[in-house]
Amino acid sequence: MNVFDLPTPALIVDEETLEQNMERMDELLRGKRLRLRPHYKSNKCAAIAHRQMARGAVGITCAKLSEAEDLIFSGIDDVLIANQIVEKGKLQRLAYLAGLCRLTVCVDDIGNAEALSQAACAAGTTIHCLAEYEIGMDRCGVTDPVSYLALARRITELPHLTYDGIQAYAGHISHMTSRQERETLTAANAEKLRSLVRLLAENGITVSTISGGSTGTADIKAAEGLYTELQAGSYLFLDSTYHKLDVPFRNSLYVLATVVSRRPGLVVLDAGVKSLGVDQDPPVILTASGREIRGAFEANEEHLKIFDPSEELPVGEKVFIIPGHCCSTVNLYDRLYLFRNGVVTDRLAVTARGRSQ
Repeated sequence: MNVFDLPTPALIVDEETLEQNMERMDELLRGKRLRLRPHYKSNKCAAIAHRQMARGAVGITCAKLSEAEDLIFSGIDDVLIANQIVEKGKLQRLAYLAGLCRLTVCVDDIGNAEALSQAACAAGTTIHCLAEYEIGMDRCGVTDPVSYLALARRITELPHLTYDGIQAYAGHISHMTSRQERETLTAANAEKLRSLVRLLAENGITVSTISGGSTGTADIKAAEGLYTELQAGSYLFLDSTYHKLDVPFRNSLYVLATVVSRRPGLVVLDAGVKSLGVDQDPPVILTASGREIRGAFEANEEHLKIFDPSEELPVGEKVFIIPGHCCSTVNLYDRLYLFRNGVVTDRLAVTARGRSQ
C-alpha cells in the first residue's frame, strides 16, 4: 500500500534512510575502542533493538526498569538501565531480571548499592553496576573523585554485585550547535574522567567500562578513544533539533499528517501535541515532494496550525512532519510504519510505549 493511504496522524520511518544511519554508525565506530550500546528510549521498539544487536551492538541502554523488562522478555541478553533504581519492589524485580540476562544498573549512593546487594542475594543473582560520575548534567551522579572512590570500593565489597566502571553522560552537550563547543567541553570532561580512572587504579580498582555519549557527540567520542560504550539513540531517526547539527545522520522519522482545514493565511493539520513531541525545537514540515513549508506554528491538542504558510495546501493534502524530538514523539504511538519509495513495507509495534516506571 502507498504510505499516503495510512490514516493520519501516523508515525512513519523511511527504511532506506534508517539503514543508512545504522551503516554510518557502524563506519564511525569501526576499528575504534568505542562500542555501540544504543539507547532504547529513542525507538522503544523491540524489533529495532534486535536489528541493532544483529549489527554488533554490545547491548541496549534503557532509561527505566519497565523498558528493561520489555527488552529482556523480547530476548535481548545484555541490558543497561542508565538510571538509579531505589524502590523496594523495583529492586526485587531488578534482581529477578538479573537472572535472565546480563543486567547493569547505575548507582550513585552507597545505601542504594547495599540495597541492590541485599535484593540480589535474596534472588541468588548478580547485578552489574556502573557508578555514575556527574560531569555537567547537574542531575544524577557522584560529584567528586573521593566520594566516587568510596562508592566504587563499597560496590566491590558487596556480595552479588560486580563493579564494571563509570557511567558519565553529558547530555547537555548533545544539542549544542557549535561543534567547537561540543569538542571543547567533551575534551574537558575526558580529562576529569582520566584523572578519576588513575585514582581508582592507584587504589586497586579496575575500570573496564566507561559508558555515555550521544548522537551529538558520537564522532567526537569515537575519535577521543576514552569511552568504551556509546549510548546514542536518536541517530536512527534524528529530529528537527538534531537536524541543524553537523552530525553524519539524516532524518528518517516523520509524522504523516493531513490538511483538515484552510482559509487565507491559515492551514490546519490533524497532528497536535498528542501526536508530536514539542519539548524541544519546533517541527519542520515538508510537502510530499520535499519542500519545506514555512510559517508560524501553533500546536493544540489535536491540531497544528500554520499561519501564513509558504505553500498553498488544499484540504486532504498529506504532509511530512519532522518532529522537534524523536524520543518523546515515538512514545505517543502504538506502532510505526516502515516505507520505501513511498510504499509501506512493515508495521512494528512500539512495545515500550508508556513504560515510564
